[in-house]
Amino acid sequence: MFDIGVNLTSGQFDKDRDDMVARASAAGVTGMLITGTNLPESQQAAELATRYPDCWSTAGVHPHDSSSWDANSAQALRALAALPQVVAIGECGLDFNRNFSTPDEQERAFSAQLALAAELGMPVFMHCREAHTRFLALLDPWLDKLPGAVLHCFTGSAEEAQACLSRGLYLGITGWVCDERRGLELRELLPLIPADRLMLETDAPWLLPRDLRPKPASRRNEPCHLPHILQQVAHWRGEDPQALAEITRANVMRLFFNR
Repeated sequence: MFDIGVNLTSGQFDKDRDDMVARASAAGVTGMLITGTNLPESQQAAELATRYPDCWSTAGVHPHDSSSWDANSAQALRALAALPQVVAIGECGLDFNRNFSTPDEQERAFSAQLALAAELGMPVFMHCREAHTRFLALLDPWLDKLPGAVLHCFTGSAEEAQACLSRGLYLGITGWVCDERRGLELRELLPLIPADRLMLETDAPWLLPRDLRPKPASRRNEPCHLPHILQQVAHWRGEDPQALAEITRANVMRLFFNR
C-alpha cells in the first residue's frame, strides 16, 4: 500500500514522528508521499523524505498559501524539484471555500506551478475545492505538456469525477469516503473510477475515518489507517483488497516514478 498524501511536516507529529512512521510500516504501508504545501514545508518535506525509508515528497504552494507567491517562488521550487526524493510539483490548485488567498492570487500561483511542472517534465499533485470549473479551465492548456497529474483528496460529484477522468487525471481517495454524513455521494461514485486511475491516501493528520473501530483516542489521522481505507474502498467497489492495493501502487509507480 502506498499513501500518496501524508502531511508529515505537521506539528501534530512533532512528538512521535518516528513512532508514527514505524506504525505505518508495521501496518503494511510500503511507501509514503510527503506533501509540500508552501516553500518552507516543501523544504522540510524533502528533508523528511531522506530521513525515512520508502518516502518521497512534493514541492509546491497550496492555494491557501498562494498570497506568498512572488518572483522568487518558482526558482525555489525548481531547486527543490532537482532533489531526487522530490517527485511532483504541488500541492497546488484552487480552493474557493475559504479564500485564505484571493482567487486571483490562487490562479496566479496555480498557473505558474503548472508551467514549472511542464518545464521540468514532472507530474502535478493538485487540490481543488469549490472551484471545479475554473480549476479545469486553468489546467486544460497544460494537460498535453504534463506527464500526468493527480487530483488529491477528491470529494466532488460524479460529473466532476468524469470530467477529471476524461482528461486522464488520477483521483486520490481518502477516509472522507468513510464518513456517513459527508461521504455518501463519493462512496456511490467509487465504481465509476477505473482501477488504473485510482490512488489512496490518508491526508494525515486530517480526515480520520469516522468508521474506524475501535475509535482512536486521538482524532489525529495516521498513515497506519490506510489499510482501513483500502478495505472500505475495495468493499464499496466490489473488489479484492489485495488486488486493489497492487493496482493502486502500480498507478503510483507509473505517475511519480515512470515505471
